[in-house]
Amino acid sequence: MKQDFYQKLTGILSEEKIRRDEPMKTHTTFRVGGPADYFVMPETAEEVQRVTELCRTEEVPCYVIGNGSNLLVSDDGYRGVILQIYRSMSGISVQGNIIRAQAGALLSAIAAKACENSLTGFEFAAGIPGTIGGASVMNAGAYGGEMKDVLKSVTVLDSAGQIRRIDRENLEMGYRTSIISREGYITLEAEIELSAGNPEEIKARMDDLRTRRVTKQPLEYPSAGSTFKRPEGYFAGKLIQDAGLAGFQVGGAKVSEKHCGFVINTGNATAADIHSLMRQVSAKVEEKFGVALEPEVKRLGVF
Repeated sequence: MKQDFYQKLTGILSEEKIRRDEPMKTHTTFRVGGPADYFVMPETAEEVQRVTELCRTEEVPCYVIGNGSNLLVSDDGYRGVILQIYRSMSGISVQGNIIRAQAGALLSAIAAKACENSLTGFEFAAGIPGTIGGASVMNAGAYGGEMKDVLKSVTVLDSAGQIRRIDRENLEMGYRTSIISREGYITLEAEIELSAGNPEEIKARMDDLRTRRVTKQPLEYPSAGSTFKRPEGYFAGKLIQDAGLAGFQVGGAKVSEKHCGFVINTGNATAADIHSLMRQVSAKVEEKFGVALEPEVKRLGVF
């Protein structure tokens, strides 16, 4: 069965775009995670469409990732297909004040392209370590900006396997959510609408935000960025700090003293360490303050 499915994949993608038993720790920013049965790297929207259709037909689980910046994969890995939309689908083009980017384009690369073309409005995203695909799914944001402020449209593969374009007014974007996430669509491309600006001012703003990130966030360690969503009326990092959990550690996983909203891998953490730490932090914060912390990090596999 396994070999038969592999042969069917090779009918869609070249063999160098398909890996078997691929360790997910090399594809997540947490640097943890066991092997995926199949790891595929399509280059076109049609290939994404055909791989997902094959998975549906063969009843093989399929999960889409970008650069794995908001993902915790279990130590047992993933039984099914990981479909990575990243470097192989990362084209960026500019026409007037519109930037069109394939889903695998990094936000930092899009921000740099905007600056090159004297376009302002995307500076907030320059330091977010993710792709435009993932960012549009979860309405990623930072420093007062969100994707909903700049997205003009998103081209998706819907749950029926059809490619369609969704305009901004129909994206239903809220805090870390969108119609794309709620309906399980796959982002293929996004259009961003920006304004004409001064390139020196744009660069200065990006440099300022970069400095703030480096100063305040533990970027020297593997992590998934902000581990928990912001509870209404609170800041997750402050609640964790006020609960006395700065430096709290489970195995190789630790609450960063630099920014308590980050769980970091000190070098030898397992996914189980990180998951256990997250659960204990959440329980202690709820016990002390009556506030439930909801993970922002997506978990994949069996925990």
